[in-house]
Amino acid sequence: MNILFCGDHNAEDGILIATLSLIKNSSAKELHIYILTMYTQSYHKKFKPFSKHAADYLKELLVKQNPYNTLKLMDCTGLFVREPLIANMSTHFTPYAMLRLFADEIPQLPNKILYLDADVIVRRSLVNFYQQDLSGFEFAGVLDYWGRFFFHNFHEHKVFDYVNSGVLLLNLPEIRKTKLFARIRHLLQTRTVLMPDQTAINRYARNKKIAPRRYNEQYKLQSDTVIQHFTTSFRFWPVFHTLTVKPWDVKRVHNVLKLHEYDDILNYYLNVKSNLVQK
Repeated sequence: MNILFCGDHNAEDGILIATLSLIKNSSAKELHIYILTMYTQSYHKKFKPFSKHAADYLKELLVKQNPYNTLKLMDCTGLFVREPLIANMSTHFTPYAMLRLFADEIPQLPNKILYLDADVIVRRSLVNFYQQDLSGFEFAGVLDYWGRFFFHNFHEHKVFDYVNSGVLLLNLPEIRKTKLFARIRHLLQTRTVLMPDQTAINRYARNKKIAPRRYNEQYKLQSDTVIQHFTTSFRFWPVFHTLTVKPWDVKRVHNVLKLHEYDDILNYYLNVKSNLVQK
């Protein structure tokens, strides 16, 4: 399976946890992981790229599980400089969230690749999801738990169609054919967009395949969950509020979410996370 992550130095913990969960649930399949990073800064902040040291450590874990597993850290600074998405550099999302939009410009990436946000944990095998036929589709994704109610196009569609961009099975030849990512990059160069990549992907996608909720569970762990995505969600008790708990904040995973499903992965993460830091 081909897996794509994007991120800076701050994504290292999340990608470590996600990788550990992939290793646990992919014992029979080779994993080929690609991490896109870059050197950049916004108007208010300078970012550190995903480090080679952290990538080498992840590669060591992968190869230990299966000698045929691979990991490639790819510097996309040149691509981003050539097409800077300047209108969206200062949103509350980091610029690295938009790096996936350059995947069509990277010939080293395989034709089919599963993009994952850094705040997901894989709970079960991804084989059925990954092996689905994408002929004629630009990508497969799961409806956004909250956005499906507010952002789908009521005039053109009778069903919910607004997908969450945190788990996307990409068909890169089709994306190049329809120029999906190229059209989105052009938009984000000139216009500030709410939730930049996700909104634009939904706006411009011509052929997207809707997958079952279990492949991107954004609200609460279900019995059939395959991928749990730790997004910001809404809670209505005792008063209306937003709730954000990320996998690397293990104490809050336990105390706030009351979630112990992933203790084996998270305990291992706590024991080895210091290895991500350059000595």
